[in-house]
Amino acid sequence: MSRQRSMEAILASEYVSIGELTRLTGARYSTLKFYTEEGMLPFEQAEENLTRRYLREATVELIFRIKQLKADGLSIPQIKAALKEEQ
Repeated sequence: MSRQRSMEAILASEYVSIGELTRLTGARYSTLKFYTEEGMLPFEQAEENLTRRYLREATVELIFRIKQLKADGLSIPQIKAALKEEQ
């Protein structure tokens, strides 16, 4: 098991892991994994260890946008459509 990076190190990084995104946003790991699998959270994959890396600032903003749309009562298909329109 790998050691967790400090919040200071996470906030200084351009890229973060899905676990670090849970710490930054308060979202559940399973929720972020679902959003990733649904194509709602873009990521890069490092070939050497197959770890998904997310752009920290853009992804945190996107997660909070998804949370807001969900709070507004939108379904996942509606959220996906709204995100696509915003691009």
